[in-house]
Amino acid sequence: MTLESLPGSSGYLDLFPERRMSYFSNPYVLGLTVIAGIGGLLFGYDTGVISGALLYIKDDFEIVRQSSFLQETIVSMALVGAMIGAASGGWINDAYGRKKATLLADVVFTAGAIVMAAAPDPYVLILGRLLVGLGVGTASVTAPVYIAEASPSEVRGGLVSTNVLMITGGQFLSYLVNLAFTQVRGTWRWMLGVSAVPAVIQFFLMLCLPESPRWLFMKNEKDKAIAVLSKIYDIARLEDEVGHLSAALEEEQQRKHTVRYLDVFRTKEIRIAFLAGAGLQAFQQFTGINTVMYYSPTIVQMAGFNSNQLALLLSLIVAAMNAGGTVVGIYLIDHFGRKKLALSSLSGVIVSLVILAGAFFAETPGSSNGIYGWLAVIGLALYIAFFAPGMGPVPWTVNSEIYPEQYRGICGGMSATVNWISNLIVAQTFLTIAEALGTGVTFLILAGIALLAVVFVIVYVPETKGLTFVE
Repeated sequence: MTLESLPGSSGYLDLFPERRMSYFSNPYVLGLTVIAGIGGLLFGYDTGVISGALLYIKDDFEIVRQSSFLQETIVSMALVGAMIGAASGGWINDAYGRKKATLLADVVFTAGAIVMAAAPDPYVLILGRLLVGLGVGTASVTAPVYIAEASPSEVRGGLVSTNVLMITGGQFLSYLVNLAFTQVRGTWRWMLGVSAVPAVIQFFLMLCLPESPRWLFMKNEKDKAIAVLSKIYDIARLEDEVGHLSAALEEEQQRKHTVRYLDVFRTKEIRIAFLAGAGLQAFQQFTGINTVMYYSPTIVQMAGFNSNQLALLLSLIVAAMNAGGTVVGIYLIDHFGRKKLALSSLSGVIVSLVILAGAFFAETPGSSNGIYGWLAVIGLALYIAFFAPGMGPVPWTVNSEIYPEQYRGICGGMSATVNWISNLIVAQTFLTIAEALGTGVTFLILAGIALLAVVFVIVYVPETKGLTFVE
């Protein structure tokens, strides 16, 4: 059977374009997306909340205040846990299903939040951060795949991007929570512990949701899969989707074997797909997004704004723009296409980083908060405005689409691990490089990486807009 002869929903939509679904046309799919996307909310909240909590942790524990290493460990241990969670999450997804992987992530995350809130010393706090990271890492793999496998092809990009909106929304929420608990006794314990609430909510809501229909079909639970698909598609398209899944199952059974990590690199097509997916995840981080999110107050102060309150306020605006830009990306990704959106996003990122670099080159020591300080803030705002709609959602969307069913969990997990490793490298090196080379030079380096990313996207990333999984 050739690819051209396979039934596919894109052909069905060519015949019946009036039956194309819109983002809001199926409340069932949208509800499923939002519930699964709570994992993204936890992801975003955890990456944002620690910046404010650490200020108060240092007040409570003198040993933390006196040790930069302990401070870095408290921040980065969640990233270490996320790497492990993402790497193992792919296997858990394939072996036990997307739903069970999500439930496990919620349990581990909740345990970590409770451990952090009750931590009697920094070392127990570090253990809690590790547990939270494990949950976040597993969720970062599971949510995009679960959403993608339940989504109609014509709105799949927008629905998967909703998970990215939840991430950016979680970051914004973390800034608000940090401000809300500044005058409360046990400040940092509340900041870190309250993250258990959405994890518990997601756990109970997920119990009411079905397993991914594609995973059920591949595990020969066809009746259950069809029951789920019938809530998503009308009867004519349902037949088309079932035929599509049957063809994919037949192809898998012809070459059935247990997929191992090394198998990803043995087959040319899978190797190239992984290169495209993992490369996008790496460039998402190395073009500096979490430099902006983790260190935006510091960058604002570097630009000459010495007031802590003003720095936090401007950083809150940056976080709000990040969430707002992701909403724009949800619309554009299925209309504009993944590849074009990534390229236009990167082009704007390059311009923004050059503006930031120019502002820091022009700002001399001891000068007033003049035009160059505001130029740096404008550069930050432009960076978010260009990054959020494109390079925010595109890597997660493409990774949920480009792998065959039997490789989707394991490759998605490996790509998410690349994202977390890149995230850790950027978070741990930005301030050091900025101190050694200067902030302006550091932003020029990021602009150079963004230029390499443009070349990478042109050469390696396919356009997947509107295609079925088999296509």
